[in-house]
Amino acid sequence: MKKQNQGKTLKKALRYVGRYKSCLIVSLLLCIISVAATLYIPILTGRAIDQLLGKGQVKFDMLLPILGQIGLLIGINALCQYLMSLTNNRMTFSTVRDMRNDAFRHLQILPLSYLDTHPSGDVVSRIITDVDQFADGLLMGFTQLFSGVLTILGTLGFMFSVNWIIALAVVVITPLSLVVASFIAKRTYDMFALQSKTRGEQTALTDEMLTNQKVVRAFAMEDEVQQKFDEINGRLKDASLKAVFFSSLTNPATRFVNSLVYACAGVAGALIAILTGGAGLTVGALSAFLSYANQYTKPFNEISGVVTELQGALACAERVFELMEAPAEMPDKEPHQVLADAKGQVDIENVSFSYVPERKLIQNFNLKVQPGQRIAIVGPTGCGKTTLINLLMRFYDVNEGKISLDGQCIADVTRHSLRDNYGMVLQDTWLKTGTVRENILMGREDATEEEMIAAAKATHAHSFIRRMPNGYDTMITEDGGNLSQGEKQLLCITRIMLTLPPMLILDEATSSIDTRTEQHIQKAFETLMKGRTSFIVAHRLSTIQNSDVILVMNNGNVIEQGSHEELLKLGGFYHKLFNSQFAV
Repeated sequence: MKKQNQGKTLKKALRYVGRYKSCLIVSLLLCIISVAATLYIPILTGRAIDQLLGKGQVKFDMLLPILGQIGLLIGINALCQYLMSLTNNRMTFSTVRDMRNDAFRHLQILPLSYLDTHPSGDVVSRIITDVDQFADGLLMGFTQLFSGVLTILGTLGFMFSVNWIIALAVVVITPLSLVVASFIAKRTYDMFALQSKTRGEQTALTDEMLTNQKVVRAFAMEDEVQQKFDEINGRLKDASLKAVFFSSLTNPATRFVNSLVYACAGVAGALIAILTGGAGLTVGALSAFLSYANQYTKPFNEISGVVTELQGALACAERVFELMEAPAEMPDKEPHQVLADAKGQVDIENVSFSYVPERKLIQNFNLKVQPGQRIAIVGPTGCGKTTLINLLMRFYDVNEGKISLDGQCIADVTRHSLRDNYGMVLQDTWLKTGTVRENILMGREDATEEEMIAAAKATHAHSFIRRMPNGYDTMITEDGGNLSQGEKQLLCITRIMLTLPPMLILDEATSSIDTRTEQHIQKAFETLMKGRTSFIVAHRLSTIQNSDVILVMNNGNVIEQGSHEELLKLGGFYHKLFNSQFAV
């Protein structure tokens, strides 16, 4: 099974490499020229040695042209090596770029269920670190594999032309190094796979801790987090040492076998030269043969190193392909239906949904929302409020029943057009690295300066933006690290205020804002929500008293429904929930 996985992974990788056949062909041609030049030098060296007959018996008229030819071949070989490196680098890093592009593109269409169940740090590790490791192995493969194989074939031809008996002995003994390399390589694949997996764990933990460093420090969890990191780091050290140690055995083991081959060839050649008086094998020819024997065995060392590197590279590539082959979000139905300028009539009919089959959440849920109504959703934590929002936006699809917007089933319209009709402000803010201006204009890039400032004034964000060092051109660090939570929330609300979508979803949109600012924001929302269907998720019930309909949810079901006054008169769950806010 492991060998099958390696073979499949290699085929997938080669399909990416195959996009650059021209580079592959050029690299192969350069490699052939380089190897031919390298292999012809020992012949010329042997001829040069044969011109040194003894003291005062050097044939300079024959020697000098030979030395000139050797110099020319060395120059050709150096040029080919340089051009081959450029070509291989271009091919390798173009392949890596394509893999990263495809992996990131696939990331955009993965369902939220995948992202919810996989640590973000591990996903980042697959796209960045694992692809880098694959590139290192691939580059070594292109650089050494071609030349190694061609050198072996070329030296064989030259050795047989010099003396076929010794050449045959060399060929018989040399495969021992391949057997040794193969034996070790088969046992290192799983070690490299474990190393990549553990590295992903470490990246995930580091990412998690950096993102939530304030929480870690607030609860004095530094020691516990350090212990967990040390444990993973220790496992990574052990896995890396084990993988590198066993893979490192390949080179010395094959060198030992190759040294035996070289010694046997040298002894046998010397005996033949001595016993035949140079008739069977001249000193120059023996020198050339020993040079070929050395060159013949050297690629086996290099190839064994390449094989070891490829084990690690394929283990990393397998993790990348696992991400790229994860089932994508169900595509939009054909033919595509585009929803434009929604009026806001929402019908939820017999909807049932659960994240996992064993744990029921929303069951047989029904709701009719008229255009322009404000629907507040309240209830205890885990009752299904955010899940309902996920279903309205089609971040998840319902298991049973259907949700319609303006009479159209949302499963029949494109997700993009559906979400274009919603403006969404979440409790968890998100700002990209960039200027304040760029973050506000994310929702509507063609907005004018006046429109942007008007939206900021409406949300009372303009005053704090103006006090920043460069106003709207102030740079915001990753995820708004240089802003308070309330300021980040104000920018997110401003972004929606600028787009003026037909429908709104406010999921605890003012939870991070002080009471005074919240009052101003509520007035701004009053203006924004006029004539727009709005869904408001809130824990502070004081913020949703003016809603047309309040849905009281518990255990995935709507247990009460009505206006604020109607629900208080019922004296039921909402009544208890509302009064609990004022309990001492």
